[in-house]
Amino acid sequence: MIPRTRRSFLKSSACSTSALSLGAPYLRAKTALLGQGGFQYRVVPDWGVLGDDSPVNNCHGIVQDKEGHIILFTDHVKNNIIVYDRSGKLVHKWGTDYPGAHGLAIVTEGDREVLFLTDLKRHIVFKTTLDGEVLDQWGWPEKSGKYEKAEQYRPSWTLHKENGEFFVLDGYGQDYIQHFDATGKQINHFGGQAGGISHWGPHGGIVDQGSLLIAMSDQHYLMRLDSTGKELGRIPLPGGNPRQIHRDGDHYYVAHLADNWPADRNSRGFITVLDKTFQAVANIGGTPPVYNDEGTLQKMRQDGDIFRHPHDLVVDKEGSIYVAQFASGKTYPLKLERV
Repeated sequence: MIPRTRRSFLKSSACSTSALSLGAPYLRAKTALLGQGGFQYRVVPDWGVLGDDSPVNNCHGIVQDKEGHIILFTDHVKNNIIVYDRSGKLVHKWGTDYPGAHGLAIVTEGDREVLFLTDLKRHIVFKTTLDGEVLDQWGWPEKSGKYEKAEQYRPSWTLHKENGEFFVLDGYGQDYIQHFDATGKQINHFGGQAGGISHWGPHGGIVDQGSLLIAMSDQHYLMRLDSTGKELGRIPLPGGNPRQIHRDGDHYYVAHLADNWPADRNSRGFITVLDKTFQAVANIGGTPPVYNDEGTLQKMRQDGDIFRHPHDLVVDKEGSIYVAQFASGKTYPLKLERV
């Protein structure tokens, strides 16, 4: 039997999500206490549920702007971008042109904030204002010589340095990482299916401490690279399938799809909290992290029914977590309030 990866799963998700229903176990879980130690949370009931006028399909990216608004990127072309206040009320929405909506990043440029959006189906990275005006865009990197056609390029996320340089992860295409300068000119590329980065790899990530910290998805670890693609280290996350990383102070939050889905359809993911040394200190919606005598993290598992494929997250100033979920039966984001 051929293992089912996130790519084959992506192709069939439109069919599989319709089978997920909001049954009694899920409703009971909404009142449960999630996490361990100093990282315990409860779900805020019905946060962000907007109804038929503001539908979602898959909820992929989620960020927060300086005003505290929560910005969601969904691949529903009636409203690709939905902007919430922190209470879950609609502020505004826009976007009908992103059928392959996936990665979302927010970047400060001078006195303004801008968004970077990746579209898997259009094979393009877009830069927009917070209101949706397209400022720039980057298509498939034809001149790199690594692609024969646009369809081979399926950018999953962008990573940004403080000096304006940015990196594009081709996480659903050929696995290359494209490096651009602050003006948007491509200056390098590295990785690829045969280029030193394991296949089925760079899905999401952040620029952290001057290097790239990448969620390697089906590989079950985080990878640190320098700006030229040299590998600097790995952080194993056994039992997890890291989709995206968020840093808040001295802690890192990793959104996982549990690695045994869809073989076990009751296993749908959790969030791992890592300290500044990358030791796991809590699993929200998962089993407590356990290290053996040699200091090796043991396999983690989902615990409970609250999550349905966490794909991205953001932490607000009060410590609440907002979670966007992929292939979750068209559910709106979850808000987890810290206890």
